[in-house]
Amino acid sequence: MEKYVITISRQFASMGRCIAQHLSEDLGIPFYDRDIVEETAKRMNLPVSTISQEEENAQSVYFKRQYPLGMGLQSMQDEIFMIQRNIIRDLAEKESCIVVGRCADSILADYAHRLSVYVYAPYEVRYDNCINRLGMVASTAEKMIRTVDKSRIQYHKRYCKGYKNELSGKDLAVNSGVFGIQGSAEIIREVLQKKGY
Repeated sequence: MEKYVITISRQFASMGRCIAQHLSEDLGIPFYDRDIVEETAKRMNLPVSTISQEEENAQSVYFKRQYPLGMGLQSMQDEIFMIQRNIIRDLAEKESCIVVGRCADSILADYAHRLSVYVYAPYEVRYDNCINRLGMVASTAEKMIRTVDKSRIQYHKRYCKGYKNELSGKDLAVNSGVFGIQGSAEIIREVLQKKGY
């Protein structure tokens, strides 16, 4: 059987990572998310926490400290992106897998056996997920939904060729607020089978 890759982009707190984890168990293939951050940190000789905080935010406090005159901020973000790009392409070449976030749909746009998915949910559902699943207080939940979504859109605009909106380059969009984690995973699996992977 040919190797294939599922890429999952998502709105913050739409539970895209949990859906990827469920799919991973169901299909018997690995999913990569934090592993990419850890490998990037290793290659850049930086703490994992730094890469995690800074990969989508070139205006961060860390990089402002590193480059107090404002020089080099964007080049550092570019370096993180290029390293992650190489990691994602290596993973796709090695085995069938699921990659969460990090512009994987664009990075693997030339990959023949790829299913690109966008997971979204209404604001109210995501807010509830923040409070009840992720353990956030209300003010943090509101801020995270607003800022992380905005940051991801800006990141995609910079690094995804031809990006117009969150559905650019996607084969499938799934409302996890309607279908839940398991139902969303089942829909993705069914579409994957229809594509013959």
